[in-house]
Amino acid sequence: MGRAFEFRKARKMKRWSAMSKAFTRIGKDIVMAVKEGGPDPDTNARLRAVIQNAKSVNMPKDNVERAIKRASDKSLGDYKEVIFEGYAPHGIAILIETATDNNTRTVANIRMHFNKCDGSLGTSGSVSFMFDHTCNFRINPENMDIEELELELIDHGLEEIFEDEDGILIYAPFESFGDIQSFLEEKNIEILSSGFERIPQVTKKLTPEEAAAVEKLLERIEEDDDVQNVYHTMEESSEEE
Repeated sequence: MGRAFEFRKARKMKRWSAMSKAFTRIGKDIVMAVKEGGPDPDTNARLRAVIQNAKSVNMPKDNVERAIKRASDKSLGDYKEVIFEGYAPHGIAILIETATDNNTRTVANIRMHFNKCDGSLGTSGSVSFMFDHTCNFRINPENMDIEELELELIDHGLEEIFEDEDGILIYAPFESFGDIQSFLEEKNIEILSSGFERIPQVTKKLTPEEAAAVEKLLERIEEDDDVQNVYHTMEESSEEE
C-alpha cells in the first residue's frame, strides 16, 4: 500500500470525531459552495460533493436544506478559505485550513494557540511545500471490480486506490477532483463521500513526551470554531483510538 493508505489508516478515528463539529464544518462548506455555484446541486458539483459528505456523517436532511436556504440569502456573510502555516514544538510542521467570516479574529486566535503552546506561526508558503495536496473519493464497493476501475482511472489522474471497511478509496492530485467526479457520476458509481487532504511527504517520530506537547497544540487548534482541517508532519500511530 502507498502513502495515502498509511496516512488514512493513521488518522482514522482521530479527527472529525465530534459529530457537532463535523456538522459545523459541513455547514460552512455548504455556504461556500452555494455562494460559489448556486443552490442547485444538479448544476453545482461542489455542492453535490458537500451533500454526499453530509450524508456520510448522518447529518439530517433538514439541516442540509436549511443550510442551503440560509446560504442563498444574499444578506448572509460569506466564509473565506484561509490557510495558516507554522511550527509546533520539536520541529513539527503544521498546516491549518480555516473557513472564516472575520480574518482578523481568526489570525489572532491562531497566533494565540501557537504562542501558548511554544509554537510559532509562519508565513505563507513556509510549510505547505512539505505536503501533497490530494483529492479523495469513497465509493460503494458493491459489484465493483477494483482492478478494472484502477485501469480506467489512471487516465484521470489516479495515484492510489484501495479497499477498507468503509468502501473503495480513490486518491489523486488536487487538480483531478473535477475529472474524477465527472467520471464516477457518468458511470453511475455511487460516491459515498469526497474531499481533500494534505498528506505529509515526510513525517518525524517523536518520544511520547514530545508528542504530548505537539498534541496539546493540535487540540487547541482543532477546537477553534474557524478551523476546518489540521495537518502535521508528526508520525502518528496507525492504531485506532
